[in-house]
Amino acid sequence: MSKTPYITTAIPYVNGAPHVGHALDYLLADVYARYKKEQGITVRFQSGTDEHGNKIWSKAKSLGIPVEDYVRDNAEKFREFIKKLGVEPTDFIRTSSEDHARRVGKIWKKIESHIYSAEYEGWYCSGCERFITDKEYEETGGICPDHQAPYERLSEKNYYLKISDFKERIKTAIESGEMTILPESRKKQVLNLLETSPDVSISRPKKNLSWGIPVPGDDSQVMYVWIDALANYLTVLGYPETDISDFWPAEVQFVGKDILRFHAIIWPSILLALGLPLPKVILSHGFVLANGQKMSKSIGNVIDPLDILEKYGLDPFRYYFLRHVDTFADSDFTWEKFDAAYANELANDLGNLVQRLAVLDKKNNVSIKTEVSCFTAPKNYTSLMDNFKYSAAFDYVWDEIQQLNKDINDQQPWVVAKENPEKAQEILTGLTMRLLDCSKLLVPFLPDTCKAIQGVFQETITIPAPLFPKN
Repeated sequence: MSKTPYITTAIPYVNGAPHVGHALDYLLADVYARYKKEQGITVRFQSGTDEHGNKIWSKAKSLGIPVEDYVRDNAEKFREFIKKLGVEPTDFIRTSSEDHARRVGKIWKKIESHIYSAEYEGWYCSGCERFITDKEYEETGGICPDHQAPYERLSEKNYYLKISDFKERIKTAIESGEMTILPESRKKQVLNLLETSPDVSISRPKKNLSWGIPVPGDDSQVMYVWIDALANYLTVLGYPETDISDFWPAEVQFVGKDILRFHAIIWPSILLALGLPLPKVILSHGFVLANGQKMSKSIGNVIDPLDILEKYGLDPFRYYFLRHVDTFADSDFTWEKFDAAYANELANDLGNLVQRLAVLDKKNNVSIKTEVSCFTAPKNYTSLMDNFKYSAAFDYVWDEIQQLNKDINDQQPWVVAKENPEKAQEILTGLTMRLLDCSKLLVPFLPDTCKAIQGVFQETITIPAPLFPKN
């Protein structure tokens, strides 16, 4: 059993700019990390970049840039993006690093008894960087639905990982809850996929894939993405050169639903081949849609998260994508929805509440000693957070914020103060403490805003500028 909760995010390819799908990975992981920290628990939190493969090599070549420079510069963009999201990982791994390459080579050697070499002819998607079954080919009409490009017919000699060696063990782990797949609907999808999942290609001929880690003992082959990239969750901890039992198995691994099958079938196979325990939870989030459609460069509806951050700031971004984007389901983004959430909820429900209470407290000589307040998170909230239902937990807190606004209007402390100042102070103290309790529950979601709220209601109360000013 791991002693320190270990949290992971999927590592993105560096051949494109950071997008809202990456932001979801980082934000969900950050919420869990901050939630644990609020309980006084130290966490290990991985992030990083996937830097090998033909798509990256081709992109660097087309730009006339050495591939090493290209991946370094783009990895830095992801580092900066993570920072702008207010996300604080403890580790950042780059798969082109010497440490990762050395450790992956050792991992390959440790699982060699489950690897074999074979000739293969079949359909291949260069966008997905994987072979496609004949059934998938027929169902999609020979066109990749994600990349809108026809599949290629390839014939080559590769190394394969024997998924067949581990199917029953993986099935048992999923059904027993040893490895929880969230949400439940995707657990069923994984179990269905597992039944027909073939052995998986884990190498490519060097003549077809030049930018990657060589297969140990065979310079004609280069490791394919699934061994190289998936192993990052272990190599960043130092495995197999370091004892990782303080951290592994991972507490939760956050991935998009489009790569769940690889994390719930191929990745457990690698772990079982290594003799390591399976992750406790694999959480797959949905897509962020734009006006009801999947974001696509060809359609021209891609929302740049940096545009939102620049226009509105960090916590408004976190607010929308953690409350209005469901933790598990596909959710829609439009600028109209974002503007409405900002003005009607953040600025009105919370921002006005803070300013209104601060003014009333100051006027009525209310003194709040926040450092001695005793607070225990409600069970309804902790149950939702412990089960990774973040958007629902956010709603739970927001219901209390809206109730606070209603209670101020109903109790009218400004009227009470005219005849009974002490009673008004009592009412305002109770309302303020409830607001401060809400702010503590919101720390995993809106850390900067909560810090500002706590700062307002010290013994000497300060009247804040609008927390969420109108643009």
